[in-house]
Amino acid sequence: MQGKSAFPENHPLSLGAGGRTRPKMVMDYLKKTDLIFAIGSSCTIEPFTTNMPKDRRIIQSTIDEVDIGKDYPLEDAIIGDAKLVLKQLIDEVKTISRSRDERRQNTIEGEIRATKEAWLEEWMPKLTSEDVPINPYRVIWDLNRVLDKDRSVVTHDSGGPRDQTLPFYEATQPGGYIGWGKMTTLGGSLGFVMGAKLANPEKTVVNIMGDASIGMVGLDLETAVREGIPILSIILNNSQFSGYSQMQPVATDRYHIDRCGGNYAKVAEGLGLYSKRVEQPGEIIPAIKRGIEALDKGQPACLEVITRADTAYSLYDT
Repeated sequence: MQGKSAFPENHPLSLGAGGRTRPKMVMDYLKKTDLIFAIGSSCTIEPFTTNMPKDRRIIQSTIDEVDIGKDYPLEDAIIGDAKLVLKQLIDEVKTISRSRDERRQNTIEGEIRATKEAWLEEWMPKLTSEDVPINPYRVIWDLNRVLDKDRSVVTHDSGGPRDQTLPFYEATQPGGYIGWGKMTTLGGSLGFVMGAKLANPEKTVVNIMGDASIGMVGLDLETAVREGIPILSIILNNSQFSGYSQMQPVATDRYHIDRCGGNYAKVAEGLGLYSKRVEQPGEIIPAIKRGIEALDKGQPACLEVITRADTAYSLYDT
C-alpha cells in the first residue's frame, strides 16, 4: 500500500498496487511470473500486503540490509537507494540492448488491458450501483471521475475504506496517494490529509473515512477550520463497524460494537466546515464538486455519504 502512486496506474504496463486487497492484474501476473524484482521493499510477509509466491525467483533491492532475505529466499540482492539503483539498471540495459521488441511489449500491454477490462466489468455493478443506501464502491468510482488526479492527494482510513479504495482509485502521480494499513491508527487519515495539504497547498487533498474512524477523531475536523487547512473529508456512514461481528462476537453481542451512528454532516457544520449529507447515488458527484469549490475558497469540507455495508473485496488470492 505504501508504494501505491510510485508508478502511474494509468500506464499501459501498470498492474496496480497490492495491499490486503488488490486489482486482479496483480494476482494474474504474480501467479504466472518466474522472476520478481522487488525494489524499495522490505518484502515482509504480513496480512496487510500482497505476499509473493514463495516458489518464485526473487531479486530484492532495498536501502536497509536488515530487510535482505528476512522473509523470502532470494536469487540475488542489491543494497542501495531505489532511485540510484534504478538509474544504474536503466543505464546498464541501454548498453546491452539497442532495440526494443515492440511486438512483445504490445502483447503484454494487450494482456494487461484485457485482464483490467474483465476485472472492471466484474465489479461494475458495484462501482456504478444505483442502490440506496449507496454502495461504497460507487463513491470511489465517482471520486475517480471527478478529481484531477494529477493535482490531487488521496488517502483512506483503516478497515473498509482502505480495502475498497486501494484497488479502484487510480493514482497517476508520485505522492498522489497515501496508502497505509492497520487498525492501530484508526482515524489517522484526518491527520495525514491535513499534513498532506500543508505539504502540497496547491493540490486538492481528500481522505475517505468510515464511521468507526470519524468516531475516533471527528472533533479534530475543527483543527482544519481553526488552522485554515482546506481538506475534503468523505465519510462513508453505514451505521456499523462492518465485518467485526465475526471477529469479536462476544463484544458484538454484549456491547453492540457493530452498531454506531449519528449525523456527522451536522457535526461538521457546527464545527465550521462546508458540509453535505448525501443519500442518493446521483448526488455524489455534485456534492464532491461543491466540496472542492469550498476548498478553493479556503474552507474545509465534509461529505457524509449514507452507505450500505459491503464486505466483498477485490482479493484474487494465490
